[in-house]
Amino acid sequence: MAGSHFDDAADALSELDTRLVDTIKGYDKVAEKAEPSFRPVAAEFRALHIRQRAKVATMLETLGHDPDADGSIFGTVNKAVVEARSWFDDIDKGVMEALVNGEKHVLEAYANAIGSAIDPEHRGTLLTDRDALLSLLDRHASGQG
Repeated sequence: MAGSHFDDAADALSELDTRLVDTIKGYDKVAEKAEPSFRPVAAEFRALHIRQRAKVATMLETLGHDPDADGSIFGTVNKAVVEARSWFDDIDKGVMEALVNGEKHVLEAYANAIGSAIDPEHRGTLLTDRDALLSLLDRHASGQG
């Protein structure tokens, strides 16, 4: 049975890793297309996710897995959606609602990884990083950022 808990933890971390890579790709495009006033917000989210992704990749490596830097098809879709939206709308604080909705997928993956974690140190890191994302979302979604 221990093997299945190990596999669950690795699968949950792998899914979180994929969602972080996808989200970073989306923020790459947001930062490229954003209005100058919104670029710092996009850059802040992107930087947070890059730091988080590095930690998750290290956790996966400790579990004997090779993190895949390619993400999923959704990373490509995220970039395409931002590109298309930039043709019609300014990429500014008006996209915050869409970004918050996108971050919900990352938060779901955090919840699964936290729930599946077998290493207490990994669980602590995941909780801290999830809370950092929630704090950043709260600050920017409420207009304080």
